[in-house]
Amino acid sequence: MSALDLARWQFGITTVYHFLFVPLTIGLSFLVAGMQTAWVRTRNDKYRRMTKFWGKLFLINFAMGVATGIVQEFQFGMNWSDYSTFVGDIFGAPLAIEGLLAFFLESTFLGLWIFGWDKLPKKLHLATIWLASIGTVLSAYFILAANSWMQHPVGYAVNPATGRAELKDFGAVLTNSTAVGAFAHTITACFLTGGMFVVGISAWQLKRRRDADVFRPSMKLALVTVLIASLGVIVTGDLQARLMTEQQPMKMAAAEALYDTVAPASFSLFTIGSLDGSQEKFSIRVPGVLSFMATGKFDGQVEGVNDLQAAERQQYGPGEYRPDIPVTYWTFRLMIGFGFLCLLLSLAGLWLFRRGRTPRARWFFPVATAGLALPFLANSVGWIFTEMGRQPWSVFGVLKTADSVSPTVSVGNVLTSLIVFTVLYGVLAVVDGVLMVRYAKAGPPPPEAPESESDEPRPAAFAY
Repeated sequence: MSALDLARWQFGITTVYHFLFVPLTIGLSFLVAGMQTAWVRTRNDKYRRMTKFWGKLFLINFAMGVATGIVQEFQFGMNWSDYSTFVGDIFGAPLAIEGLLAFFLESTFLGLWIFGWDKLPKKLHLATIWLASIGTVLSAYFILAANSWMQHPVGYAVNPATGRAELKDFGAVLTNSTAVGAFAHTITACFLTGGMFVVGISAWQLKRRRDADVFRPSMKLALVTVLIASLGVIVTGDLQARLMTEQQPMKMAAAEALYDTVAPASFSLFTIGSLDGSQEKFSIRVPGVLSFMATGKFDGQVEGVNDLQAAERQQYGPGEYRPDIPVTYWTFRLMIGFGFLCLLLSLAGLWLFRRGRTPRARWFFPVATAGLALPFLANSVGWIFTEMGRQPWSVFGVLKTADSVSPTVSVGNVLTSLIVFTVLYGVLAVVDGVLMVRYAKAGPPPPEAPESESDEPRPAAFAY
């Protein structure tokens, strides 16, 4: 394998691994903030116990996200120096703001939240978790703005003297239509992830009939969150598909393995044939759905891979402009499939919990626990589709991936760092898994004694 291949593998592994923690951090932070709000408003102790239990798991996940995210930026200087040289003026701006503003906002107020229990007034302490949650969303937006510029570059000009892209309109970068669409889709996916995480662990605890006063309301809150977020993911995904068709038509054609331009275009739920989709033996298709996804009309025309390949050769010169079609085809379907399974699970759960009932179906709790993996799988394959579908471009239409890799980094250098990071991430995965399982099994803290039972003030103590 070349240094380019290994550098792509390393970036893919570290990115997918890091993004396991990001959506859970964002989604769970708001759920924890909502639980604490309920406690401050009602003084019901079950909400305090919910807040502390889920807050502890949130903090473990947040720490892992910070640790794995540091490696992401190092790679731009190590393996992708030509990319960094070309786009540094533009790409660095939103990342710098994310670090200096959003990350410090969330980390500072999260620190106050951790150590402020029994020290800060209740409402002020509640404000700290809400501000930390807002910080996670701002952080996501600036990072998505940087990534979206790679998908749809705007607000820049290439300096012919230096051969570098220079920022001309930072407002255009931040209001990029791709960034707005990606943000809406990603944030709804984050709430879906946080909700399914709470559903899965609550189901595991309820199956064992432990702390039902905590996990039953947690389950109901999470199921409602998953239902709303699932619908949001569908709507924002539909809007994003049309943006993708407008800005990167090759990606949409590759998502269906559509080689010839057709109108209307059907969507294949499942296909048996050649791996690249060029030959089809059997397929389950829904008429007009791909046309609707791409154009908003069931009889709309969708351009095929062959026509787009010819057009891009004419525009950009000789070369291969088709992405890895088997990867884009299957990741697109897996992303959609995992998302719809979350929606079905939330509907089933809300039906079983209706009118104060407790589910008696033996299948529900094990299925709900296993469903915890669904949003993580959907997020991972979704990002693989997004990034692999853009190939051969690192900045679409401007800079190819093959021209972005560091010219002086050898195969041995990249292979060594790839092995080291993979092993390190494997160790972190074990640590994270052990901590999550241990604290999930431990359950929520015990109920507090009513204040009237003792006139003596309780000593100040750290939350964790």
